Amino acid sequence: MTPDKSRPPRHRTSGRKPDSLKRTDGKARRAPAKPGLEARSAAVKILAAVVDRKVSLDGMLDHANGNPVYKALNDADRALVRAILNAALRHLPRIEAALASMLQNPLPEGARALHHVLVVAATQILYLGIPDHSAVDLAVEQANLDPRNHRFAALVNAVLRRISREKDEILDWSQDVPAMPGWFFTRLEKVYGREHALQIAEANLFPAAIDLTVKSDPEGWAKRLNGVVLPTGGVRLRPFEGPVTELPGFGDGEWWVQDAAASLPALLFGDLSGKKVVDLCAAPGGKTAQLIMAGAQVTALDQSASRLKRLGANLARLNLGADLIEQNMLDFRPDTLFDAALLDAPCSSTGTTRRHPDVLWSKGPEDIAKLAALQQRMLTHALTLVKPGGIVVFSNCSLDPSEGEDMVDSLFAAMPDIRRIPIDPALWPGLEQAISGDGDFRTTPAMLQAPEYLAGGLDGFYATILQRLK
Repeated sequence: MTPDKSRPPRHRTSGRKPDSLKRTDGKARRAPAKPGLEARSAAVKILAAVVDRKVSLDGMLDHANGNPVYKALNDADRALVRAILNAALRHLPRIEAALASMLQNPLPEGARALHHVLVVAATQILYLGIPDHSAVDLAVEQANLDPRNHRFAALVNAVLRRISREKDEILDWSQDVPAMPGWFFTRLEKVYGREHALQIAEANLFPAAIDLTVKSDPEGWAKRLNGVVLPTGGVRLRPFEGPVTELPGFGDGEWWVQDAAASLPALLFGDLSGKKVVDLCAAPGGKTAQLIMAGAQVTALDQSASRLKRLGANLARLNLGADLIEQNMLDFRPDTLFDAALLDAPCSSTGTTRRHPDVLWSKGPEDIAKLAALQQRMLTHALTLVKPGGIVVFSNCSLDPSEGEDMVDSLFAAMPDIRRIPIDPALWPGLEQAISGDGDFRTTPAMLQAPEYLAGGLDGFYATILQRLK
């Protein structure tokens, strides 16, 4: 074949790497990655693990035992990855709707990695205020470096540049898209009605405030910490800089961090002076501390040695004591029955998505069904641990009645010797709307409105008071 003499001659390299890419040991060296690329790549990998493989986000972002690509980053890049992932998971249905509106045809099967690259970039453009050109450039670079996605680099560039140009319009029309998975929004809509379901979905877009449970003098601590007193008697903090451990009172054990809704179950017992109470799923210990402060002699169970150790450390900081037992509560057979029991049961945690936006993407309907069955077994056993006339407060942080009202109602049919003690709304000013017609607590993130300078809402919680009759 005759060479094309119009082209300059190419120099043969015999496969040798340029000196700039050679290491001192003679091996090839990679060219340095573009600034910010490693953080975006880590965000893409972790997002894929949450959405496609249902892996918990908290575990992957653990500084000691988390995902290796996350652990390899510096502190600034870790903070960026957390911000990207939290925003992406909160707004994912809206981001995906925006991407779909830009594509004439859906991405091909097997292009999930490309999909996550687009989501991470679109998150930065739409919700994080990161310079658009940086988000676009790094996403194109990711596509070019992946053999599976190299052919889509131009598509990535075109889609993201259009999202950048139409940002305001997208943010406007996408507000009509409920910001949670369709399967879960459908369940909420059926239970709470469309308006309340939309309010819950909207509330989940905003990070939760920091709430404190104080040992005493909530008014005084609210003034000292620049917060406000909540209907629960706790204190909600305004936004502040720095770690919570540096605030006055932490080192002295005068308060602990606990969402307003999470403080409700232990408050339902009232005065426990002289009573023997068992906390059956006790770690990390916020509710245990409340029971002690109410005057109870507390036995605290947890099946995890590490979680029980953490509980002990938390109680020590608060200068409080309890009898700690490492055991699965289903295997717990005490010699003497208790006056009362608290069962804050493991659940789908769908009420905590303001804090853990991965929950709705790492859980599904099948998880809710399995957990509801487990909760019924646990509650049935808990009722055998109290004396006749004793009470059990059952609670969890799920928004789904399958793990709350429905499960408890089915228990009444199986255990006729129990009754519900209704909660009196008059005793809970400011939270009356959270008490159901049956007299149970049912909070949602759309409740407990606050002034503009303070985050509103509280975790989604269910709590009921049951009494063993004989």
